[in-house]
Amino acid sequence: MLLKNNIPFKYVFGKIKYEVLAITVYTLVINILYNNYHVGDITVPIAVPMVLGTVLSLLLAFRSNQAYDRWWEARTIWGAIVNDSRTLARQILTLTDDPYKSEEFRHFQDQFVKRQIAWTYALGQSLRGMDALKGLDRLLSKRELNQLAKYDNVPSGLMHLHARDLKYAIEREWVNPYQQIELDRTLSRLTDAMGKCERIKNTVFPATYSLYTHFTVIFFIMLLPFALIDHFGLVEVPLVVAISASFLLIEKMAINLQDPFENKPTDTPMTSIARNIERDLRQMQQEEQVVVPVIPEANKEFYVL
Repeated sequence: MLLKNNIPFKYVFGKIKYEVLAITVYTLVINILYNNYHVGDITVPIAVPMVLGTVLSLLLAFRSNQAYDRWWEARTIWGAIVNDSRTLARQILTLTDDPYKSEEFRHFQDQFVKRQIAWTYALGQSLRGMDALKGLDRLLSKRELNQLAKYDNVPSGLMHLHARDLKYAIEREWVNPYQQIELDRTLSRLTDAMGKCERIKNTVFPATYSLYTHFTVIFFIMLLPFALIDHFGLVEVPLVVAISASFLLIEKMAINLQDPFENKPTDTPMTSIARNIERDLRQMQQEEQVVVPVIPEANKEFYVL
């Protein structure tokens, strides 16, 4: 996720550097033809790109809004995951009880909370197309890792282990039926959040809409030098580049925002959120050593995962 400050110009310009270079050369060629070879018939009325620019602005505004809606929905879902993870840990640590305070019961509570932490990491890594089990050996037992290796969807497998342990807790009378219902509701909300993330991940933004918008941007940029050459002369080169860069950056912004789970700086910061969840849940377990979220220094990095 991009931080608020210190986004380097190199990063922003790097998104369109090749396009800017091509536009600069293209505009210079037109300017040379007009001024040195007196090819006066290549001009077009400025009203033509103005009308096209207005239509293009509406298209880009609509696309940007739709892309931002996808990004914001993803962030909202992960906000709900934070709340439900805290709720689940609180329920496990306070609603469950064993009169004998057995070692088995304490292990059940500890492993349930650690498994929920592992679930948040696994979900983020799975959505990014990475190995969902990577780094989970510090949170899960070898037996659980072996069981999860059989699942194509590791977060779903972790939820199944949650449900299995909850059933075992009912059999041992560590929870009563009413408490089991509340715990199951929390698990259902987490499963629902996982499904919503997968829906965003697997629903491709309409390719035809992106293609038509991109062609309109290119056509507008191609017309722009012919409309400005009569009015600005050589000054049209930086002017065309600046106007074109504005439209291209808006288009690039929409492309990046429309896929919030692709391991880019504009992603939903799932790893950072998972670290916050781990910190909170371990504090609820009253552990002495708590994982502190790793936030890059502002002068070295400009985004976090």
